[in-house]
Order: sequence, then structure tokens, then C-alpha cells
Amino acid sequence: MELVFGKWVFVFSLCCWLIFSVAVAVEGVHGGSKVRGVNLGGWLVIEGWIKPSLFDGIPNGDMLDGTQVQFKSVTLQKYVSAENGGGMDISVDRDDASSWETFTLWRVSELEFQFRTTQGQFLTCYGNGCSVSATAKSASSTETFQIERNNNGKVHIKIKSGTYLQATMDNQLTADYPGTPGWDDNAATFEMTIVANNLHGDYQLANGYGHNKAKQVLEKHRNTFLNVGDFEFLYRHGINTVRIPVGWWIAYDPDPPAPFIGGTLEALDNAFSWAEDYSIKCIIDLHAAPGSQNGMEHSASRDGTTGWPTSSDYISQTLHVIDFLASRYAKHPAFLGIELLNEPSAAEVPLDTLVSYYKQGYEVVRKYSPSAYVIICQRIGSADPLELYQADIGSHNLVVDLHYYNLFDTFFVNLSAIDNIQFIYKSREAQLQALNGANGPLVFIGEWVNEWNVTSGSQSEYQDFGRAQLEVYNAASFGWAYWTLKNDRKHWDFEWNIRNNYLQLSSSEKKVFNSLRWLFLASIWFYQCQKLELVENWI
Repeated sequence: MELVFGKWVFVFSLCCWLIFSVAVAVEGVHGGSKVRGVNLGGWLVIEGWIKPSLFDGIPNGDMLDGTQVQFKSVTLQKYVSAENGGGMDISVDRDDASSWETFTLWRVSELEFQFRTTQGQFLTCYGNGCSVSATAKSASSTETFQIERNNNGKVHIKIKSGTYLQATMDNQLTADYPGTPGWDDNAATFEMTIVANNLHGDYQLANGYGHNKAKQVLEKHRNTFLNVGDFEFLYRHGINTVRIPVGWWIAYDPDPPAPFIGGTLEALDNAFSWAEDYSIKCIIDLHAAPGSQNGMEHSASRDGTTGWPTSSDYISQTLHVIDFLASRYAKHPAFLGIELLNEPSAAEVPLDTLVSYYKQGYEVVRKYSPSAYVIICQRIGSADPLELYQADIGSHNLVVDLHYYNLFDTFFVNLSAIDNIQFIYKSREAQLQALNGANGPLVFIGEWVNEWNVTSGSQSEYQDFGRAQLEVYNAASFGWAYWTLKNDRKHWDFEWNIRNNYLQLSSSEKKVFNSLRWLFLASIWFYQCQKLELVENWI
């Protein structure tokens, strides 16, 4: 009888283990499940592609910080060029334009700009009669130029004193054009080509409007983009967590350094209150670090450069932000964890620099909470997430964040709907299984979306793609979070996907629920069988 009883205990224990392995619980999450989350992107950190209308009222809105331009003399028919990408005098002698002939704008006002070369120097002119050079390491008044535009793509450029630049016959750029030029073919007139205008983040918005107008625009946006009703919607659809991107300037609210606009801290406080009302947990995601960790608009880069890893001051400032956030929210009932940094660039952020920061950030959070989840994001680009598993960053409630998009890579450009779905099952699932099986942090799919490069996808194909992602990402040991709650691009908009039945959350959960149900019934069946065997043996 003891042998039979031991068999029953073993089988019952096995069933219990299977049940709980299917539904690994994340501490503190409503319902004892894993994270089923949505990102609140485009709210407290601006991304212009999410809501382009935020930028509609900016004068000269195609000449924001980070815009890349080229100038061609109408008389010489040559391009303005910074030889070797900077560090020398400016010449006007190139027939074709490439990187040396491309300048990045730093916007000073609606009409005033500074020009940065590919090597990082600024164009400078000390005064009337000077030859313009690309030798300044920083920008002030002598590096500031005013641009006058007409409607035909032509411009005049003048220095602070009012003197216009001209292209001389010996191919120099000098501040000595006599008088005021017209728009005919003269030495002070240039054709301006806007090569790229890709950055539309907090820096571009605030610096584009100027402080007072930007404050009005952002206050309205923060008060209307999200509200408590959105949390009620999320709760009704089974979402138990929100990942909230914030910028580093939140730690200096209400008066952050220029050009950033205060008010994000009050909005974050509101989000925590709304979340608590609906038993939703909050992950604070440091989306934008000082100096920018990836050169993108969502990290508030001014001009597309990545300065964060190059400065110990930037890293110390970032740790201060983590300290501020942890100390403020660690005891809040809705607090689940902090993501120390979003999407550091693999090309620009060395692994040892990042790991050192992550270790320090982990300890900062632990000062205020022994159990809060500390989330570390993998580097974007050519980086293996296993590099973070091997780094020994923290011992308890550490999570690695992966961002899964079937986008942003030439590999996905020509994939069919079936190809995309098969990639989820074959590649994503295999990687998740390997990481789940690794002895290390939990796995979080912190960003994913029900969108692809398939231009004519039907509703049923979108449903299949979303179902595949949910089935696979549900296996992540920490959970997942959709990007993003609201977006002008409808397939990126979680709410639109749910309301229009393009993303079906319930169907993906049936698989897990059925597994739990059958495992439970199996345990009952084993129990009944063993009872009969015990009775027979007793008789």
C-alpha cells in the first residue's frame, strides 16, 4: 500500500507542477498570472509618428533639430562642402553631394540655425568678411546663422550682424556679400535640399515651438491622449500591466532643463492612481536617457547622435533618475518594476558600459525595494540577448526585455503572411524556449505589434498573425506588452485592434486555459484510479 500511495503522490505532484509551470506567476500581478501588458507610448515621451498632428503648428516645421540639409550655389552650380567631414575651411566646389556636403541643423529659433558636420564640428564665422570654417567644437553666437527662404527652395544665409554669405569665384564661402540679395542668380543665393527630416521627438517639439507654445501643446496632449477610461478599457480586456515610457527630465519636474517641458511627473502620478483603481500594475520604462542611448527620436536625441555612453556624467545623471523614480514609487500599490534603459544601441553602447550601468541601476532599485522587478533591455541591432544572461547583473526578480517586430529589417520586407507566421513559430519560439530554459533572468517581450510589411493583409491574416504571436509570447516567463495603446497608424493601435477584432486576446488564452483544465482533470482521474487501487489492495 505504501508503494501505491507513493506512486499517487508522485503522479499528483507531477500534475501540480505541470499546472503551475503553464501559469508561472509574476509576483504582485492581478490574478496571479504573468504580465499581459500594453505600452503607453507617445504620451510622456513624444514620438511624432504616433501622433503627427502634434507638430503641425511649428513654423518652418521641416527644419527641426536633426534635419539634414545641403546647399548648392546657384551661380557656381557647386555644393557647399566641409572637407573631410569637418575641421577645415568650407569650400563651394563639389559637383555632387554626399556626407561632406550634408549638414545637420541645430535649431535656435524659427529662422536661426547652427550647422553641424558629419565629424561633429560646427560651421563658424567670427564676423563681417570672414571665411566660414567647420572648426568649432561647440556652438554659440558665432556659430549661429539666419536663413531666409522663398517658395522655390532657395535660401539666403546671413550671420548675426546681418551680413550675407556668398560663394566666391575662388570657391570659398565668405560673409561679405554687399547689400541685400534678391532671388535672381547671385552669389548669395543657394538651393537648399532637405535630405532627411526624420526626428520628431520631445526635443524637436519643444525647441520647434519655443517654451510657451510647447507647454500649451504638451499640456493639452498629456491631459487628453490618455485618461482613466483607458485603464477601464484595458481592465475589461484582461490587461494587467502598463509599461510607461518616461524621459530623464521627469526627475527635474516641474522645471526641467531646456528645452524640455515639465508636467510628466504629474501625469505619471495620475497613471499610477488610475492603475490602482483597476488593479493594473505599472512598469516605469526609462525610454530617453541623457545624451540619448540610441540616437532616435524616442530617446529625445537632438540630432541623431548617441551621447549617453560617451560621458560618465550622463550615466551618473541616469542613475540619479532611477533613484528618483524608485524612491518615489517603490511603495506604491500599483508599482511592479523599473526598466533601467530602453533600446540601447548595439553599435554605439559598448556591452561593458551597459552592464556596469545595469549593475549599478539594480542596486539603486534594491535600496528602495527588495522585490521590485528590475528590467534590463537587450541592445538593439546585432546583439544576442544571451550576453545579458552571462553578465551576473542581479540575483532576484531580474528581467530581460526583448522587442519582437517583424519589421525594421530587410529580412522581413518580402515575407508573405504565412512566412511571417512561420517565423514566429520557428524562430521566435525557439529563442524564447532557449531563454526560458537558461539559468538566469525572466524573459519579457516588452514590445511587439500586430503589424508587418504585408501590404494587402486581410483581417483573417492579421488575426492569424496576432494569434501566433500571442501563443508564442504567452510562453515568456515574465510576460509581454503590446506597442502601443493608441496610435494614428491603426494596426499599431491596441485599442483599434481590439475594437475591430484584428487582435483576439481571448482565443490565445483558450489554449492555456484548456491546458490547465485538462491537467486538473487528469489529476482528479489519477486520484480516483489510485483510490480504487488502494481499495483493491486493501481487500
